[in-house]
Amino acid sequence: MEEIAVKWDVDDINHEGRDDEMASAGSPSFSDSDSDEETAEELEIGALEKQLEENPLNYEAHVQYIQHLRKHGHVEKLQQARESMNRYFPLSPKMWQDWAKDEATLNPESENFEEIEKIYERGVHEYLFVPLWCDYLEFVEEHDPLVSECAPAGLSKMRTLFEHALTAAGLHFSEGGNIWEAYREFEQAVFLTIDGSDNEEKVKQAQRIRSLFYRQLSVPLINLRSTLTDYKLWEAEQGNLNDVNSEFDGVSSNIISAYQKALEMGSARAPYEEQLSNCDATEVDKLQHYMNYIKLEDSVGDPARVQALYERALTDFPVSSDLWLGYTSYLDRTFKVSEFVKDVYSRATRNCTWVGELWINHMLALERMSASEKELSTVFERAIQYSFPSVKEYLELFLTRIDGLRRRISSTVAKEDGLDYSLIRETFQRAVDYFSLQVISNDDLLHLYAYWAHLEATLGKDFVAARGVWESLIKKSGSLLEAWQGYIAMEVRMGHINEARSIYKRCYSKRLQGTGSEDICHSWLRFEREYGTLDDLDLAVKKVTPRLQELTAYKTQQDSKGSLSTQKNVSVAAVASQKRKANKTFGDKQTPAKKKKDVAQERSEASLAVPTSTSVPNQQDETLRGTGEHQHNVKDVRDSKLNKTKLFYTDNCTAFVSNLSLEVTEKHLHGFFMDSGGVAAIRLLRDKFNGRSRGLAYVDFVDEEHLAAAIAKNKHKLLGKRLSIARSDPKQGRNKSSTSSHSRARGGDLKKDHKGVAEGSGAPPREDSRNTAKPSRNITFAAPRAGAMTLGWPKRGGVTD
Repeated sequence: MEEIAVKWDVDDINHEGRDDEMASAGSPSFSDSDSDEETAEELEIGALEKQLEENPLNYEAHVQYIQHLRKHGHVEKLQQARESMNRYFPLSPKMWQDWAKDEATLNPESENFEEIEKIYERGVHEYLFVPLWCDYLEFVEEHDPLVSECAPAGLSKMRTLFEHALTAAGLHFSEGGNIWEAYREFEQAVFLTIDGSDNEEKVKQAQRIRSLFYRQLSVPLINLRSTLTDYKLWEAEQGNLNDVNSEFDGVSSNIISAYQKALEMGSARAPYEEQLSNCDATEVDKLQHYMNYIKLEDSVGDPARVQALYERALTDFPVSSDLWLGYTSYLDRTFKVSEFVKDVYSRATRNCTWVGELWINHMLALERMSASEKELSTVFERAIQYSFPSVKEYLELFLTRIDGLRRRISSTVAKEDGLDYSLIRETFQRAVDYFSLQVISNDDLLHLYAYWAHLEATLGKDFVAARGVWESLIKKSGSLLEAWQGYIAMEVRMGHINEARSIYKRCYSKRLQGTGSEDICHSWLRFEREYGTLDDLDLAVKKVTPRLQELTAYKTQQDSKGSLSTQKNVSVAAVASQKRKANKTFGDKQTPAKKKKDVAQERSEASLAVPTSTSVPNQQDETLRGTGEHQHNVKDVRDSKLNKTKLFYTDNCTAFVSNLSLEVTEKHLHGFFMDSGGVAAIRLLRDKFNGRSRGLAYVDFVDEEHLAAAIAKNKHKLLGKRLSIARSDPKQGRNKSSTSSHSRARGGDLKKDHKGVAEGSGAPPREDSRNTAKPSRNITFAAPRAGAMTLGWPKRGGVTD
């Protein structure tokens, strides 16, 4: 940018001269303020450089850094900054346009023509942008010596470039005509350079121009009628006279037919083009207009037009995962093994790095094209470096990689690429190591290990390694019935009956999740009936019978304990109610001082039976709401009251999580919110009688930023269940309780409104002597609060789709 630099130097000199004049005239100097601005800009550039050094995937920092460097003429840094950004992200069409123009300004005498040409070529490859194509064509036409001299090699190169441009942008309804017109103008300029004596060459060149008119008139483009007028005028210049007032005079019948068909197609597309050109339409509406337009072109069945329209839409919405998924899916159905499909997938994964489905489809497309192992592994390694919204997408990515390796090792491709089974084993081990740090559902974990063990036994021919895979899973998740069943099923499939029997003997006495302990006992009996001798069956019955009796007795005992606890709770409530009735009966006969003392004592007793709210505004007593203990009862509350120890939760920065699997623990939740960060406390709500999870939890965060990140994970799955995550809102709960209490009466019985207090209402209503308390059988100590969910569009460089 020497020319630019020279301009800045001249401006600086002029500024210095003006400063001297103003100083001599007694006016203040601006040199200090200019220096301060330059210093501030340099500091800003340094800060951006530091940001990019720490996080090269910061898209906005790249854009700002390039803008600052371009503004202040840091030529060398600017070129490096653009290359660095393009290493991680595609540049926008405008950024490519600026880059090429800056380089052309630096080298006005075509000193660096080939490098600038490469910049243009990279830019038009990234997105469909007609103005960039026009700049590219104009640049080559003006600066390529062979083209300027009309050398045969130059003319051939220029025509190839124009045909490339027409393939990419010639079907663009509103802007494609610019490419066609530039092409015709180029050929007409060539026509004028032909020597008049070379009549044969002139006829040949005239036919090229005529052919271009024919081709353009058969394409539905804007202003097609004016193109027909231009064609008739050109024919008149060639001596083919025609009536200008007659639309088709002098035009061949086949051209008229193609032209009329193009007009009909243009009329059908005009409403869609009007919608896209509407400046008042929102981004969402415009994207939907594109989708409708694409559906129309797809129904017509012209792949070239569908492709061109997808490219137009992606230029306007480069990070729309729906568009990229739709485009790549269409190409898979239509082209299948085309190199063009590979190129589109590469662009898709660069624009939407966080969409696991695109990476998976990319790998499958490469496999269809018989891509090399190096190319496939490169895509896979790139994919696992990015962040995806869910762990499930990582699992699918690993499985897709393993599927491809299995297919290719089983075929003749393995010998050509030098593949062996050790690569599959290595990939499985990487997957297991990765998921050991993540929260993954039992079904997905079983799927991964079962697949691994199956391939070890069948493809790797290593039964010892297959057993080692199952043993590894059992060591990690030995309480899962399915893990033992899968291990046994593998041994049975391989005909290893004695080994399967040994596994039954190991696991029948173990404590498995749910009804797993009973199920494995019955499974052993069925196994011996089908595969064992009578002695084997007798031995199994001998082992299993006492175990089943033990499990039945334990279950009966647990059920009776739960029933007794429920009856005791109802009895305590009834006694408290009768006591309040007695106090009410004799309340009128007591002296005012005695009545005041009894009321205070009654409130004190009631506070030992139910959780009370604190008098501090916007705080509630959450003593019984998810302290992490397995059992909560009235005695615990009384003890905490006597010890004057209370737990208060303001819920100012808390997420309420519902629809949890009953198997979820605090550890699972901590792992689930690990990527959000900032977890301060987790309160998993449990049943007060049996200590089992109720499928609800409150998660406290250190600040609003981490809370928002956690709420963004709403509807994500944990242990196979889709969670509902919302902000805990105590104020909303109090407002609802206040409204309901006023509708009943003023105050209300404390025990009667126990449920409302526990759900996060305000302070418990006062006792009303006009109402009679009724004990409640269903006492809820904690219930979900209403919360607002926040939704946001995904941004470039981060994870959301």
